[in-house]
Amino acid sequence: MDGKQHQYKILFWSVFQLSACTFGGGFVIIPLMRKKFVEQLHWIEEQEMLDLTAIAQSSPGAIAVNASILIGYHVAGITGALLAVLGTILPPLIIISIVSLFYRAFRDNVIVDMVMKGMLAGVAAVICDVVITMVQGIFKQKRLVPVVMMLAAFGMVHFAHMNVIVILLICGGVGVIDILCRRSVGKENDSNDLS
Repeated sequence: MDGKQHQYKILFWSVFQLSACTFGGGFVIIPLMRKKFVEQLHWIEEQEMLDLTAIAQSSPGAIAVNASILIGYHVAGITGALLAVLGTILPPLIIISIVSLFYRAFRDNVIVDMVMKGMLAGVAAVICDVVITMVQGIFKQKRLVPVVMMLAAFGMVHFAHMNVIVILLICGGVGVIDILCRRSVGKENDSNDLS
């Protein structure tokens, strides 16, 4: 039980620190979670992290909270999910409570305004890092369907200005069809190997 409590403690404080030091929204916390849970702690595999990110992004709600729930559950079950959510929501709650007390001073402060504008560049860089990392993961699979879906989704959003919900439903449908096709091909290959 002591080992489980130690894991809970590491999970909570890891997510708490990431949430406390992350500015710019949920997409910024994903690469930090990847670095912490995939590269440093080795609790999650790279592909699992990509899958959890996709689920967190397509689920309703804040992506940071969704990712925390999924990672916490994957690592330590329901207790892990609850601890991860608590660790994720506490820092913004504390920070926003403090800022609300001094809102007028922050609102009119030129230095705070410059710091916030400077953070935008950092946020953009982190989001670019997430995109590049996820694209590399997709290209490593050496499969055509995910690459075509990624490019088509980008085109539908950027050029056709299509609703994101429609794109998610289309991509989900194509993904289901792709998995069913690969399973049927795998079963045929297995039956051919037996005969």
